[in-house]
Amino acid sequence: MFVDEVIVYLKAGDGGRGCVSFRREKYEPFGGPNGGDGGKGGNVVISCVDDVNDLSQYRYNPRHEARNGDPGRGSDQNGRGGSDRILNVPPGTVVIDEQTAKPVAELLRDGEKVTLLRGGNGGWGNTHFKSSVNQAPRRANDGQPGDEGKYRFVLKTIAEVGLVGFPNAGKSSLTTLITRAHPRCAAYPFTTLHPQIGVIEYTEKFERVTVADIPGLIDGASENRGLGHRFLKHIERCRVLLFMLDIAGTDHRDPTEDYEGLVRELGYYSEALLEKPRLVVANKIDVEGATENLERFRKAFDVPLVPVSCLTGDGIEELKERILESVLSFRNREKEPSGVSTTGAL
Repeated sequence: MFVDEVIVYLKAGDGGRGCVSFRREKYEPFGGPNGGDGGKGGNVVISCVDDVNDLSQYRYNPRHEARNGDPGRGSDQNGRGGSDRILNVPPGTVVIDEQTAKPVAELLRDGEKVTLLRGGNGGWGNTHFKSSVNQAPRRANDGQPGDEGKYRFVLKTIAEVGLVGFPNAGKSSLTTLITRAHPRCAAYPFTTLHPQIGVIEYTEKFERVTVADIPGLIDGASENRGLGHRFLKHIERCRVLLFMLDIAGTDHRDPTEDYEGLVRELGYYSEALLEKPRLVVANKIDVEGATENLERFRKAFDVPLVPVSCLTGDGIEELKERILESVLSFRNREKEPSGVSTTGAL
């Protein structure tokens, strides 16, 4: 099961209590206090790891605590510090404080680590309370409590290209053709139940582009209908959007209305998605009626469009080149000085 959002309770370790102890050795009648300090509690650390694909490990195990520090001991021995609790999450994870509803951390690259909660300091042993007027203190401090709280982990997939479309438009077939991913392909809606990440390799140009196949949207997806609403957040970080259309209009669909519906649902979710560069993929060009629909679509919308057939492979190489062109254009604009616009259709 793909899990991209969980709520967890996290607690850092408490500091260990300080020790009350006195030297009691032969020939040392006035040995004095020698109680050690308590150990520091462990921290809660969020670690970004490429090998983790989703947040399923926290779905049925939502409580995680770091180890408490050990108490101090006699003979001036300090307690051992508690070990950190390290939580591995996939790249693209946002950590939100449930109490304030504000993001407190965002992990995007493999190896990034964030100390989310800090363990409490250990208490002082009675050695610290020795003075000229109190040479035998019987006092020690408790350790400080560690930080704790409830947090929401939200995974927003990191990919340069987001592939969106209504069910049965051929998104999974296209992903299989142009990347190394192998999503399930079948002739029924909602074949893909979670985002699939694939990589397009351009070996001769020493380039690679990541593509996210987002599960099929339906009308009303932005209003919590169907599967698409759960995964719209996965295209927020995409640089380029691919709109996959069944240009032949099978299943009694109208490609023109489908395109308008996709744009409408993305806009309802976030206006920022409509500012991203987009490329329309007209699939099933080999099916009867596709040519007429293609001409009608081109008259209705002035958007970049590539006709393809996932069945015969026609247009796939051209599509890959257009994808690379769009992504490289966006990368170059990101390098431009601030103040230069990086939005709009290509």
